[in-house]
Amino acid sequence: MFDDIKPHLVELRKRLGISVASLFVMFFVMFYFHEAILSWMVEPLNTALAEVGKKSVEAADGTNYAIDGKVTTSQIGGAFFVALKVSFFAAILGALPIILSQIWMFIAPALYANEKKMIIPFVLGGTFMFAVGVLFAYYIVTPFGFDFLITFGSFKFTPLINIEDYVGFFTKIMFGFGIAFELPIFAYFLALLGLVDDRQMKDFFKYAVIIIFIVAAMLTPPDVLTQLLMAGPLVILYGFSILIVRMVNPAPPYEEEDIDDVEEAQRAQINKS
Repeated sequence: MFDDIKPHLVELRKRLGISVASLFVMFFVMFYFHEAILSWMVEPLNTALAEVGKKSVEAADGTNYAIDGKVTTSQIGGAFFVALKVSFFAAILGALPIILSQIWMFIAPALYANEKKMIIPFVLGGTFMFAVGVLFAYYIVTPFGFDFLITFGSFKFTPLINIEDYVGFFTKIMFGFGIAFELPIFAYFLALLGLVDDRQMKDFFKYAVIIIFIVAAMLTPPDVLTQLLMAGPLVILYGFSILIVRMVNPAPPYEEEDIDDVEEAQRAQINKS
């Protein structure tokens, strides 16, 4: 048995090695630009803090003073570790096309010749949808989410944001939306392998909506607005995925026996109710 899977393990090791090497190279490239990348990541936070800074509260003596939020670090060498985290985050994004191509090359031997030709759409589509998810999170979700989370209660507390915590929080949201937006690519892959058809996805829709809202609650900040901003597009993407699956692997038409079974089940349900 081991002899049968040994070639696959060798191939897997090769693909993992190339993926890790590309990630390693991209890390050093991104570390050179980490200051610019960090500035881009902190921009939504600075915007929210600027909104807080516009507010003022009245002190006990009747004077008004502005609320001044700040970005801080609580660790010795915190700036260095933040630079490492930022570089690693950017390296994953930069190496994503190579990683996706290695995934495809690993599964390609199990595909037919015409299916192997889909490597370019798979890599480009996967990279594009991940980027769309990241940009959607950055330009749509974070402005609303950070503004709400930071300004809420700012009249009582001065927001001092730890940069280490913020970078981890930010990357979680970005990766969450990036992975979530891969749903059409994932559905296409399953349909290509014949593991799912459009009828199955339609039947699973009501369960998918529940799963989507659970995932949105896990990957987003604990406010309803941000969760809806993730769950809403995912529901739309699920509907789009049904159309993709219908083109790749449409469900076979019902046979007469299947129709009779469906009609009988419907009559039984009516009589039961």
